[in-house]
Formats: sequence, structure tokens, C-alpha cells
Amino acid sequence: MKKAILILLFIVHCSLFTVHCNAQVPNGSYEGHITYSLGELAIIVNFNAINDSLKATIDIPLQGARKIELKNVKFTDPNIYFELPAGPGLAKFDGKVMKDSIVGSFTQGAVVGTFKLLKTKAEDTLTKQKLPYKEEAVTFASDGNTLAGTLSIPEGTGKHPAIIMISGSGANNRDEEIYGFKLFKIIADHLSRYGIAVLRYDKRGVGESKGKSVSESTTMDFAGDVEKAVQYLKTRNDIDTTKIGLFGHSEGGVIAPIVASRNKDIDFIILMAGPAVKADEVLNEQKRLIMQLAGSSKEEINKAIQMNKDVFNATRTGKGMDKIKKQMKDEVKAKFVNDSSKNKQTDAELDAAIDAQLKRYESVWWKYFIDFDPKPYLEKVNCPVLALFGELDVQVPAKQSEQPMRDALKKAGNKDVTINIIPTANHLFQEAKTGNIDEYAMLKHEFAPGFLIQISEWTRRVCKLTN
Repeated sequence: MKKAILILLFIVHCSLFTVHCNAQVPNGSYEGHITYSLGELAIIVNFNAINDSLKATIDIPLQGARKIELKNVKFTDPNIYFELPAGPGLAKFDGKVMKDSIVGSFTQGAVVGTFKLLKTKAEDTLTKQKLPYKEEAVTFASDGNTLAGTLSIPEGTGKHPAIIMISGSGANNRDEEIYGFKLFKIIADHLSRYGIAVLRYDKRGVGESKGKSVSESTTMDFAGDVEKAVQYLKTRNDIDTTKIGLFGHSEGGVIAPIVASRNKDIDFIILMAGPAVKADEVLNEQKRLIMQLAGSSKEEINKAIQMNKDVFNATRTGKGMDKIKKQMKDEVKAKFVNDSSKNKQTDAELDAAIDAQLKRYESVWWKYFIDFDPKPYLEKVNCPVLALFGELDVQVPAKQSEQPMRDALKKAGNKDVTINIIPTANHLFQEAKTGNIDEYAMLKHEFAPGFLIQISEWTRRVCKLTN
């Protein structure tokens, strides 16, 4: 039986229900997020209207849950309701269907919030056309794991320059698909049309890749996977092994310099929102900017950042998590002080929710990542570097990392460095309004103007491609 995790992070067991629908019934994929007291959670709800019945499933990308069947789906134009059983806390969605969106309220035990979904494109346009390049399914081994991916190979005979795509933190697939936006697939398509082969793969334990989970692995483990990808490309007769580069997004933007610093056969690297300061500093600034956009007071922001620091310290020392749990629980309960439904069961639900939240801080990945400093690796990178930041990025803020990036590469004696900030771009390099995370699902599945062509032109220059 499939399993998923929702706001309170309880294991769920779901069954499929159908209802009668009318002509206005929602159909297809809707992407968005739930907003609640502890933050936000991305979801994708897929509706399937067949004759007089409506079926629905939910994906929770952050938790690796896919196609979980929903219960008690009811649609009476314009109202829609559906449920996700989640242990003792039944998750209830009660909303209204508009032209291209669904908005409404969300409840799960003591947790209340809102949800918003936006209808996605009916089909991926890249699957509707004949591609001017080949795509090949490939696998390679790394540290006991089997990694599966796609190699895009440009038209024409001979050997091609190649780029290996390195995704950011989390359980990402080969397309680094976020809210239905397939970042790496679009980038691979663009580069392949410009004569550059691209290898992208599912992270270990994700999609068709087998082995350890992402949470059981460290940033250094992922760097080892990239090195195995390089070795794989060197076995191919259609790849120019003197022109192999790396493309890293977010955490991938610190992994690329690690690999380049210890492998002289990396010809170039492209960093897309790659941090240049310690991870804990990035996380604190991320918290500050997101809360600032939400209208939080200076006092609230300072309190939240102190909570971050307490979590970091507790992770490092193994002490203090009980105090943090109590503080989190008190803050959440305070939001429902007038809720007459509070009882012992609600307290149990809150405990389970916060325990699951804190469990993240016990993961192998988290314990390693919070103290990771990319600076020593950047200071050893001598190959050409293109580093791009989003002007409105709140996850890896440009102002925090741009100058440290320049300073570290200058110390390395690197003579071929291009660092640019893309105007109005967010962390996914979409053209954004505020850059806040809650915009990601609502923006077009396309990159900000100039982003793709800047990558391809720079890559063709360093690879000396002229045709």
C-alpha cells in the first residue's frame, strides 16, 4: 500500500472514491501549496473526470509521496471537498473552483490553514514535438547505489561537449521538477539544441535510482555520485572527454565546486544560485527574508532566527531538542487558544507533528549540511566559472553570496569568472514579483528572459564551439 505524509507528518492509508460531476468539474493537474502555522507544503492534486465519476490523487513532492488516492471527493459547482486520512488527524480540503484555480481552507486536527491550487498545462510541450537530438536512458553505479538518468545527445557525428546536472537539496528527480516546473529538462533541451550533451539523473533513492535515501546521505556523498557520472561519460565514444562540465543548482551549486576542486578533468562549472557562505548563515538569512515578505515584525524575525540557532546548536551537541519541542508546541497551541475542539487527542497530534518536524534535524544530511562551508572548495577552483544569482531569490540571496563568490574565486587565481544577477528572478530563476516561495507554483513554467541564452552562449565559448 502506498504511503504519504502530510502536515502533521502522520503515515496515511488512502482509498479511492468517486462522485457524480457536472460540466464544470475540475479535470487534470493542479499545483500549489498549503499554508499553515508551521510553514508551507507543496502539493499537486490530480483530478480525473471519467463519465459521471471523479477520481483524485495527491502528490507531496517534498516527502516523496506520489499519486496517493483521496477520499470523499465531492463537487457541487463551484464547491469542492476532499479528504486525506492521516492517522488520527484527518486532512480536510474545502474550497471553491474558479476558472484556473482552486482556493479554500485546510484542517488537520488542531492545524488550520489555507490551500491554493493552480491548473497546470495539459501537456509538457517538449513531449509534443520531434526533438532535434537523441535521448538515451542510462544507469551508472556509485557507492553501492544505482543511479538512473537521461543523456541528451546533440545531432551530428563526432564527440560532443557534455554537462552533468546536479540538483539542489531534497528528493529531486532527474528533471529537478518543482511544482511541475521541470527545470533541468528545459535546460537540457536548450543546451542539446546548441550542441552540448546533457546528463541528468534521479538522486539516489528517487525515481528509478536505487539505494540510500537522500536523508541518509551527505553533500559529500552526492559529490561522489557526480564523480561517478563523470567516469561514466568518459566511457562513451560520443562525448568529448576534454570538455566535461558541471551545472549545479542550489546545494548542487556547492557540490560542483567540490568536484571541480579535486578533479582536474572538469573543464568548467555553471552555478545556479550556488551559496558561497556557510549553510547555517544562508538558512538564517533565508528565514529573515521570507518572514520579512510575510510582514512579520522585527521581534518575530529575531525570535525565529534565534530558534534556528538553537536548532543548529542542538543538532551539533545532541542536547536541547526537548526545550525546542516545548517552545514549538507552545507557539502552535497559542494560535488555537480559542479553539473549543482542543483536547488530549489534539495534544497528541501536536506532539506527533512537532516530533516529525524535529526528526528532520536528526537526519544524516541535515547534520552534515548545516556546518558545510563552500569557501575552501571555491578557493581551489581554477576552471572557467559562470555563477548566476536571482535578484529576488530568498533561498540563496544574491547579496549574501555574490561578493564572497568573487573573493573566493579571486583567491583561487581563477582568470575566467563570470558572475551575473538575473533581474526579477527567484530561486528557480522564474520571473517573479517578490521572490517568495509561495509564488513558485503560481508562476509560468519558464525561465526569466536571458537566462537560458546566457548559459548556452557562455558554454559554447568555453567549449570553443563555432558551428
